[in-house]
Amino acid sequence: MGKNILGISAFYHDSAAAIISNGEIIAAAQEERFSRKKHDPRFPINAINYCLQEAFIEPGELDAIVFYDNPLRSFDRIIKNFIMTGENGLAQFEKAIPSILGVKLWIQDYVKNSIGTLGKIDKLLYSEHHLSHAASAFYPSPFDNAAIITIDGVGEWSTSTIGIGNGNKIEMLKEINYPHSLGLLYSAITYYCGFKVNSGEYKLMGLAPYGKPEYFDLILDNLIDVKDDGSYMLNTEYFGYLDSLKMTNDKFNSLFGGNPRDPESRITYREMNIAASIQKVLEYVMLKMAKYVRKDTGMENLVLAGGVALNCVSNGLILKEKIFDNIWIQPAAGDAGGALGSALAINYLYFSQERKLNPTGRDSQKGSYLGPAFSNNEIQAFLDRNDYPYERIENGDTRFTKIAEALSEGKIVGYFGGRMEFGPRALGARSIIGDPRNIETQSKMNLKIKYRESFRPFAPSALAEDVSKYFEMDVESPYMLLVAPVKEERRLPFDLGNFLDNDDDMIRIVNKARSDIPAITHVDYSARVQTVNILDKPDYHNIIKKFKEITGYGVIVNTSFNVRGEPIVCTPLDAYKCFMRSDIDILVLEEYILHKTNQPNYKDKENWKEEYELD
Repeated sequence: MGKNILGISAFYHDSAAAIISNGEIIAAAQEERFSRKKHDPRFPINAINYCLQEAFIEPGELDAIVFYDNPLRSFDRIIKNFIMTGENGLAQFEKAIPSILGVKLWIQDYVKNSIGTLGKIDKLLYSEHHLSHAASAFYPSPFDNAAIITIDGVGEWSTSTIGIGNGNKIEMLKEINYPHSLGLLYSAITYYCGFKVNSGEYKLMGLAPYGKPEYFDLILDNLIDVKDDGSYMLNTEYFGYLDSLKMTNDKFNSLFGGNPRDPESRITYREMNIAASIQKVLEYVMLKMAKYVRKDTGMENLVLAGGVALNCVSNGLILKEKIFDNIWIQPAAGDAGGALGSALAINYLYFSQERKLNPTGRDSQKGSYLGPAFSNNEIQAFLDRNDYPYERIENGDTRFTKIAEALSEGKIVGYFGGRMEFGPRALGARSIIGDPRNIETQSKMNLKIKYRESFRPFAPSALAEDVSKYFEMDVESPYMLLVAPVKEERRLPFDLGNFLDNDDDMIRIVNKARSDIPAITHVDYSARVQTVNILDKPDYHNIIKKFKEITGYGVIVNTSFNVRGEPIVCTPLDAYKCFMRSDIDILVLEEYILHKTNQPNYKDKENWKEEYELD
């Protein structure tokens, strides 16, 4: 008999809830989308309520409620870390202990007080942190068996694990434990380069192509000892996260010739080169680990999860090296995905449910469109109640054509359609879209719409059937988790070194065409590709198809529908606010199209640039 299981992640960052029924993923969402606080770590009551409503399940009907990690093991790590560091680690201990003693150890009380029950078995179940990651990667994948790699900062004690999945079973084989962590090394460099830990790592990845890996050997010689099998140890003398509230210490700073960059200050060649270096180190370790896992397990398929699995550059390199025949990466690879993984782990490993692969041969993540949707009636009521002028186009073909025409004319469109995405990437349900042929699209979207650093690249959404026409890629990438080079014949001459030597204005660099699709071509001719399959997202696929009919290009620019520091929009109200706060030209809410020029003056009572904490 099928089971209804609610999974919860909370109290670190990116709290979330997910619900499965009879092995099917019904719903999943991050708490930040409802609370409007980015990376919200609080108990995800809004996400839980949404999941229960989407599944039409009363709390008392749940066969199990499961938390994504084991608080007692995390408590053990905190205590032993304090014993090891002594008085030096007091500040860190005092910060961590209230969360463990006051929150995590009493998670069952949070659940019971919030939804009134612990489910049918009247007890809260717990998964292990990296087992939750492993389950989130393996069970939704299209593979009956696969090798599993999970890498993040730390979960309880583990920081990196390898395992195998077979049918409905997962076996964890080996692990690397705290304080040795590839994720924390990358986060330490993120902090040192002036970006926010657990938020700005993707900025570091985006900055890396601007630099040269001049510090690669320095990092390998001093910070991390990497073995041939991809295992590693950190030299903890250089890090502050063991005994302070900072990621690095004076010895680390001296190694790189100065103090960390101040957030929001000018980015220099030093940060560019450090970013390039740590990215190369990450890829170096990941390739060694992947090769070892292939040899050790004999598996042809690989699945990945954990925060480091969001590094789409290293993922693309593993794919390019053809170490495995097939790769699948959990789109919510970070802690949010732990909610889903914990529910799946309990379903198969605790309740021993039969695992059934998707008969289409595709994964069972449903395109990761697992969040709330809003009906046309709800949207019209919202617009009419506020007297916001709109045009309703019920005919889909006409509506998609109109959107595509606007894109071809250089307009920026906020697109809101269907169920919201689960995970950090916007995949065409809550996206800002534009014309990739326009040289100035990237800087315009960064500076006047997203209000963020000009260097940050945008992703292409390409028709799945056309992806190989634009990129050196012959597989689907539905979750924007693989980086691939732009096709050689589409590239234009571009010498980044010449620009950096003669001009430190990043806007001029960004606005220099590097291909015939410049808005999504990064400075190293790479792109973080999303392939759009009509089976996953027919409305978004049809917009791109219409754009192709008009322009000859089956690819558009896609970035998340939010401004800097804001979670991706969830509701029509969120979308309208973002539309009016930025230079987006057109807002599409399902069948409703709104033009900025027709809207009334928008008096935002909140000082929204102070409302959101910068990421």
